[in-house]
Amino acid sequence: MTTLRDAREPELNSGILPGNVRADDWIMLILAAGSVGLLGFMVLSPPARDTGLVIFSVDCGICGVFFLEFLWRWRKRRWARKFLVRNWYELFAMIPVAHPAMAAHKFVSVVLLLIRIGRAADRAVGEQFTYRLVDKLSEPIVKAIKKPVTIAVLDEVVKVLETGNYPENLAKSLGANKEELRAIITEKIAADPQLGRLKRLPFHDEIVRACVDTSFRVLLEVLLDPRIDDFFSAVVRDNREQIRLAVQLGLNDMDDAEKEKSLPVRTQHTAALEYDRLHPKSRP
Repeated sequence: MTTLRDAREPELNSGILPGNVRADDWIMLILAAGSVGLLGFMVLSPPARDTGLVIFSVDCGICGVFFLEFLWRWRKRRWARKFLVRNWYELFAMIPVAHPAMAAHKFVSVVLLLIRIGRAADRAVGEQFTYRLVDKLSEPIVKAIKKPVTIAVLDEVVKVLETGNYPENLAKSLGANKEELRAIITEKIAADPQLGRLKRLPFHDEIVRACVDTSFRVLLEVLLDPRIDDFFSAVVRDNREQIRLAVQLGLNDMDDAEKEKSLPVRTQHTAALEYDRLHPKSRP
């Protein structure tokens, strides 16, 4: 929450455009532009190693000046944490990365170059310009990349899931825990108010054990059948395609009966809503 003191407290750097310009504003703007130029030159046209080391030394000096100036501004704000929250990107802009060894790390260099451009914009237009710009554009940017990122992550997750063999692993687990499962089933049958009466029959324990063993044997044979692998693969594949199409249509964010008609089957969310509508008393 913005306090009255924060509202009255002027910006420490008003930039060169508003007109309230001091000599240090011009100096810091020139240094900011120079740091952008040095790193941009290293990214776009990597020089010889000796030249690159000279550029790196100059970049270290510029980053040192900005670090001291950052501490000065933070001190003017009485070392408030809010200052760090709003100016966190400047800390990355102070990292001297204009080194020949960084030529192989283009992505990192480009990201830090963009941060330095933001710092230069702050020096030209005024403190917090980049923060306010990112704050205004963050929601549209997230909305723009949310869908493709979700689909890409979904594809990767499905690929990982497809590396498993669920029927065979389930069969192995059932076989390894057969005795425990048999004891649990026998216990539940004995505790059941209806089936519990069968314990008075002769050979009750043998009949229960034979039924349980037969059920286990048939279930294990079914799970180990190659056709079950095809069945599970088809289930995973069909759900992947439906989820991908539903995300593309935006059905994960909102309900739309018309768009849902484009899906092979209705979504689980729609089925749950229909069940709640038909069985209102069953809801907790």
